[in-house]
Amino acid sequence: MTAFNPTLSIITVVYNNVRDIERTMLSVLGQTYANIEYIIIDGASNDGTLAIIQQYQNRLARLVSEKDKGIYDAMNKGLALAIGDYVLFMNSGDELYDADTVEAIFATSPDADIYYGETEMINDEGKSLGQRRHKAPEQFTWRSFKYGMSVSHQAIYLRRSLLKPYDSRYQLSADIDWILHAAKQAKKIVNVKRYVAKYLVGGMSKQKHRQSLVERFNIMREYYGLIPTLFNHAVIAFNLGWYWLLHRRTND
Repeated sequence: MTAFNPTLSIITVVYNNVRDIERTMLSVLGQTYANIEYIIIDGASNDGTLAIIQQYQNRLARLVSEKDKGIYDAMNKGLALAIGDYVLFMNSGDELYDADTVEAIFATSPDADIYYGETEMINDEGKSLGQRRHKAPEQFTWRSFKYGMSVSHQAIYLRRSLLKPYDSRYQLSADIDWILHAAKQAKKIVNVKRYVAKYLVGGMSKQKHRQSLVERFNIMREYYGLIPTLFNHAVIAFNLGWYWLLHRRTND
């Protein structure tokens, strides 16, 4: 039996993140799985980030460094360049969990539309904050986000043929819409039942939390309907408050 050996396009978008970019890149470049197309989209960084990226340029499939209109514009540039069978976004500051993560994922089951796993949260010093508050569901479907984003962006591998560009209407939560669009079409979704990513807490969705929440509500209303979304957000608020009382952090 021939081993399942698809091409994975990993896309990293970055802007002025000299502290973290090399750590993210090395987690990709150090993978035991060979069939990876690595694309980096830099937003014309001026803090030394680009110089670090260029040290590894001969190991990249594509490097683009130019101004963009925001994170999803940058991600759409990467998506347009990708030619792999599957796509994974691993943004600056985040990491693949282990050197054998990609190899293990594709060894789980052949020819799925989506593979997903669990995410560990890390802080600015790279120290673990534990598992995300939203644990990956046993079986993910397009309905799985009704109580929150239960699979993180860094922990989901999507068949490229199912993907659309990120919706420019959303500045902070377009990844939710993007994943749900693909999941609604997917026929075979595989839970790899392991940690696959490390996620650096923070980011623009935390800095502009209110806008992020409004966008998320509008996306979920579009997929799930208004009344269910109102009810589901009451559940989300209760769960968040209870988690905060127990742990004094949200681990989103």
